Amino acid sequence: MLQPIEPVMDPATPPGHPRDLGGPWHSEAACRSDEAGLFFAPSKEPTAARLAREEAAKRVCARCPVMLECREHALLQPEPYGVWGGMTAAERRVVLARRRRREVELQRPAAGIAVAG
Repeated sequence: MLQPIEPVMDPATPPGHPRDLGGPWHSEAACRSDEAGLFFAPSKEPTAARLAREEAAKRVCARCPVMLECREHALLQPEPYGVWGGMTAAERRVVLARRRRREVELQRPAAGIAVAG
């Protein structure tokens, strides 16, 4: 299980960026040396530019030793913006929806199973 993450004050880092967070996994993150703008969209970013930026951010994530911890953090928070753990906000929403559906399915009693009584 991930450790709680405490905020780290850094006025040069936008709020919500992975560098804005502390924690044991975060100190190893590959994104610590990259521009925050790579992971978060500027306002009114054209689609082609957004896709290219997200792919560049995902390449950074792909070489990150704590990518899975970062991803799980973003899913548990949930982080509504940016690329975290190699996933965009839209991709994380899909994963969260699948998790919710799976939880509902696991809680339903199996059809056709007789209950002893």
